[in-house]
Formats: sequence, structure tokens, C-alpha cells
Amino acid sequence: MTKTITFNDLRGIKDRLPDGSMHCIADEIGVNVETVRNYFGGYNFKEGKSCGLHIEPGPNGGIVVLSDTTILERALKILDEVSSPVSVVEA
Repeated sequence: MTKTITFNDLRGIKDRLPDGSMHCIADEIGVNVETVRNYFGGYNFKEGKSCGLHIEPGPNGGIVVLSDTTILERALKILDEVSSPVSVVEA
């Protein structure tokens, strides 16, 4: 499944992730943390790999076509979990 998103929106998702999220995502899917950072626009290809994204110049940082949405889906799930904390009822 491919997804198209603006680069600024992709970076916005990364910027909203809580500390440690990149490491959690990397551990869950079995990749180097630098690979996850590269997915969100990083350029450390010595340590990490490319993650199936293609960036085209344009407004809002350009258009990003993601051929693999696994990292994006996990990041969005983390953001959803953070914005919807579980309520604890005291007895």
C-alpha cells in the first residue's frame, strides 16, 4: 500500500512523537533506529537504510510517496495512544 503525504506533515508527525518512540518503532519492526529516522527525513545512510520513500520538490516541503507505511502506521498508533490516555478509576 502506498501513501502520499507532504514532507512537512511527515516531519510534524515525527516531531510530535514522545521521546524514545524511534527506538520503540525500530525494535518492534526489527530495523536500525537510523532507518526509522531516515523514514522521517533523516540522511544517515551509513548507519540506517532507505525505507521506500520518494520525495518530490514542491510546496510544504514537497510530496513524499511512501511505498511502505509500516513505520508511519506505528508512529500514528503511538500518537493516538498518547492523546487517548487510559483513565484510572480509584476505588
